[in-house]
Amino acid sequence: MYSLGAAEEVTGSRHVLEVDGRSFLIDCGAFQGKRAEADRKNRNLGISADRIEAVILTHGHFDHCGLLPLLTRNGYRGNIFATPASRDIASLVMMDTAKIQARDSEYLRKQAKKKGEEFNWTPLFTEQDAIEATSQIVGVSYNRPVSVGDGVKLEFFDAGHILGSAMAFLTVKSEGKEVRIVYTGDLGRPGKPIIRDPSPVAPCDYLVLESTYGNRRHDSADDALKRLAEVARRAVKTRGRILIPSFAIERTQELVYYFHLLVDEGEIPPIPIYVDSPMATNATTIFQVHPECYDESVHEAFTRHHKNPFGFNDLHFTTSVDESKALNNHPGPLIIISADGMCEAGRIQHHLMNSIGSPNTTILIVGYMAEDTLGRRIRNKEDEVKIQGQWFKRRAEVEELNAFSAHADYEEASAWLKRLDTSALKKIFLVHGEPKAQRFFKSHLEAQGYAAEIVKYGETYAAD
Repeated sequence: MYSLGAAEEVTGSRHVLEVDGRSFLIDCGAFQGKRAEADRKNRNLGISADRIEAVILTHGHFDHCGLLPLLTRNGYRGNIFATPASRDIASLVMMDTAKIQARDSEYLRKQAKKKGEEFNWTPLFTEQDAIEATSQIVGVSYNRPVSVGDGVKLEFFDAGHILGSAMAFLTVKSEGKEVRIVYTGDLGRPGKPIIRDPSPVAPCDYLVLESTYGNRRHDSADDALKRLAEVARRAVKTRGRILIPSFAIERTQELVYYFHLLVDEGEIPPIPIYVDSPMATNATTIFQVHPECYDESVHEAFTRHHKNPFGFNDLHFTTSVDESKALNNHPGPLIIISADGMCEAGRIQHHLMNSIGSPNTTILIVGYMAEDTLGRRIRNKEDEVKIQGQWFKRRAEVEELNAFSAHADYEEASAWLKRLDTSALKKIFLVHGEPKAQRFFKSHLEAQGYAAEIVKYGETYAAD
């Protein structure tokens, strides 16, 4: 097995399992980072479509599913196995990405024309490519083993990361031997609202484990709620605005849940919340039609008191570009939740351009920001940032709440491991993490008696 992405980096997950000369691709994610680097990496999948027997999708985040349309564009016609909720979310993400690329292409072409420059960039894929990729997705429920190829059986276990997220348990029979390999995708956290905790998996021989927060611990949810309330009260006092770059799936719905909770408990006054992301609006609908993924106690408590478990009176969804632009002139206090989560595209960039220079604005960082992204530069509180080719002074306050992360930290991942029967576990392979975090996590795992190895891009690892 080997990795073509998310090896010593936190984005662009693409892992390959080779079985008797046949290739099984686990995730087909897009790389996020500097525009030129991301474009170069994303145009090279690293594997020919005709070599792939089947694709397994762990969940619908862009860095795990974002290049499936490029794969089909390049000629892949096989099955893509995913949970039903991941199928719906991935379809939404892929279509939204195609639309954003088309809009970006048109915008950048106009900008180049104004400057008298040549413009040769073309989108990675089209809406039709996204539709084709969706048509190839086969829905497989949790704990329902299926054959994905000769001698290769797949079973999904709930990863507790986002709606529909799954760990892929692969049982491979070859030359009279049986090998069990688990790819965690992105491992979630216990105690998160809406979705269930990560489930234990059956005994395995090899574990391919994510390590995003391999050297960090998350704040407690109680502390995060207190800080969230403080940020909200400050916005009320200054009649300012809170900008939240958020992934449209899971994080947006969770934030709405928490703001609702704070209002219900009288910790903050009602504040208008605008979800300014067409994808988040559609994703919320997807949440409503997949109650099989909910944490049952949260679902029951919410639906007992509110018709819409993901909304309340002060929540508004923008449906047009004009409505989005109108928010620039909207008096505060108000909260704007907008995609993209790493600030690399989408409407959040326009809100930042309009408000990052105001000291009455708070930019609230609630998720992981990959290296070389605009979100990372804002998280680092750089005094000046470049957005869509223009430089902007940052006078806005920046707050970070990592308790809302959907990734397990190193202690949570270790606690999950302790729930498993690891008597047959030969090695843990670490992916989806920056080098410093992975080195720490590797040492931490080895101190607990596990054999661990950091996966490097393109290197082959035996699983026998």
